[in-house]
Amino acid sequence: MNTMNRTQPITLLVCALGGEGGGVLTEWLVDTARHAGYAAQSTSIPGVAQRTGATTYYIEVFPVPVAELGGRRPVFSLSPVPGALDAIVSSELLETTRQIGNGMSAPERTRVISSSARTLTTAERMQPGDGRADGERLLDVVKAFSREHHVFDMGSVAREAGTVVSAVMLGAIAGSGLFPFPREAYEQVVRGGDTSAPEKLDRMAAASLRGFASAFEIVSTPRAQAALVTSLLATTGPDAPVPCALPAEVAQLFPPPVHDMLALGHARVHDYQDAGYAALYVERLQQVLAAERASDPAGAHGFAVTRETARWLALWMAFDDIVRVAELKSRASRAQRVRREVKAADEDIVKVYDHFKPGAPEFAALLPASLAHRVTAWDRRRRTPWALPLKVGSHSVFGMASLRVLASLRWLRRRGSRFAEEQALIGRWLAAVVQGTRTDWRLGHEIALCGRLIKGYGSTNERGKRNLLHVIDHLAVAPLPDGAPAARAGAIAAAREAALADEAGTALDAALVRHGAAPRPVIAQPIRWMKRRPAATP
Repeated sequence: MNTMNRTQPITLLVCALGGEGGGVLTEWLVDTARHAGYAAQSTSIPGVAQRTGATTYYIEVFPVPVAELGGRRPVFSLSPVPGALDAIVSSELLETTRQIGNGMSAPERTRVISSSARTLTTAERMQPGDGRADGERLLDVVKAFSREHHVFDMGSVAREAGTVVSAVMLGAIAGSGLFPFPREAYEQVVRGGDTSAPEKLDRMAAASLRGFASAFEIVSTPRAQAALVTSLLATTGPDAPVPCALPAEVAQLFPPPVHDMLALGHARVHDYQDAGYAALYVERLQQVLAAERASDPAGAHGFAVTRETARWLALWMAFDDIVRVAELKSRASRAQRVRREVKAADEDIVKVYDHFKPGAPEFAALLPASLAHRVTAWDRRRRTPWALPLKVGSHSVFGMASLRVLASLRWLRRRGSRFAEEQALIGRWLAAVVQGTRTDWRLGHEIALCGRLIKGYGSTNERGKRNLLHVIDHLAVAPLPDGAPAARAGAIAAAREAALADEAGTALDAALVRHGAAPRPVIAQPIRWMKRRPAATP
């Protein structure tokens, strides 16, 4: 959490049972804040005896150091506001859910740190049978009503360290990064402020520091791992497409606003097939650019039609097939990434098994059209679709050799039926983009954005292509009651958003009819009759 830019206090609710040191924990937190130079305030509400409620402590810390406030002082609240808490820390699971039930936790804001341990309530003990609350259901509540949650057995950690739960809770709070204090600031307060002679720590402070350290690692480790994964995904890694320098002969054909997207698309298509395929990508984009220059000679719209076409055309031309999957699975960068993820040392042996289940359509895609139609027709006649389950050990010589042999078949892709089908569909979409752009810039831009409909693989990919072609044929090309370009562009935008929002296509059909177009035809689905085995007689 970025606390330094906030103008509101950081709010924390601490829930502790009797004898667990909740008051000491609150003092530690306030002292840590003040020693670190931050303004803080705490209040408490005593619980009720006989385990019908915990004592709650409410703490507010202003995230800007006092020295930077210019003599001003923050105004703190005396009680927590439901839904306005940044964190809840609790030493008992049912007490955590009780506070969530009171509305204290907001799913989009509050992080919840709780012990998984239970201290049974009076009502639970009074049941003749097992009256305990279901722990799994309590955990589900915590997960559903928290932005971030950390649940572990604080009592067990405290016992192993020989301390009380308050020290464990302090370590969990420090590990969560809730407050802008370094770890050393917390530890100094636990030591009593004396760091000159650490060897003279009394046994109680030493035990508290052990409990603090254990909880700090439990909470901070998964947060650090999540942050690392996020940073790797957000930056260019070994498996991310490295932006290649756009060839000079290609760059001079396009205006500068298109170069960044063009470079990514050109590199992707070249990596997918070969230089000739990348040249086809450039040739197709030149047609779109020529149409956009005719419609917008001054480039007032930043050549957005060409940019969007460059984006979606590259993704469509590099469609997924079994050759592409095998190539990605067998890359050295993938093996290196796996070893990093499992934290394997150089001398460790890592075994990786990849599971595949290609069906008849995947094999037919690499065959000529005549053979492909026979294979798919045979598969449709079967009672159940045919598929070949495979378990390939990519760490072994045989497994890696199998993947590399399959990846080397990219030359066969051009001769396959799917390649020809995809190129024909791409041509229809590009023709609509060019025609629409020459008619009206916005119309061409909306048709180009329809490239977003092509995504995924299998039935999802086929459905996206059918939706795209239906929109082109009935909204971009066919005559409409209101044939003005602006009306067509609005209708295409509405249909595209409806298709992206509703996988079933109900919203898309409604949008088509609303703008005077025909709904999509119903696709016939085969009915497969399965023979039921007779029930066994007793």
